[in-house]
Amino acid sequence: MLSTDSMSLLWLSYYGLSLLVIVAVYFALTCLPRLPRLVLTWAIAGAIWAPATFRLPLIEEGEFYTGWAPSAMVSAVGFLENNGAALRGGLMWLVLGMALGALIGVALWWWRRPSEYEYVDDEAETNSDVHSQRRREPVIG
Repeated sequence: MLSTDSMSLLWLSYYGLSLLVIVAVYFALTCLPRLPRLVLTWAIAGAIWAPATFRLPLIEEGEFYTGWAPSAMVSAVGFLENNGAALRGGLMWLVLGMALGALIGVALWWWRRPSEYEYVDDEAETNSDVHSQRRREPVIG
């Protein structure tokens, strides 16, 4: 059950809060054009959402705890502990997540960009001939 399993509840709350962060980042970058804004937002989302495995030594000799954590946290802890394996693994997943996020941003921009036919239609509507050919609504009186 979701409420009794603390790890799934932790991940659910993490992804829920990260959605708020990503929406705030998107709105904070409104001064940028649409393509860089989408690429940066989705690259940050990829950095936030990319998971990585970690391995921590326990108090008993030779025993380890392994699990999943956000790759940014795994690489930060690996850097602080001078653990090259954790740093390398965390950074690899972090960069992969950012690259995948940037590709999703480019794909969204490409999918939602206006086509050249829409520009032609907009120019055609500005002509006075088009306005006179439009159907007029009936007027009473």
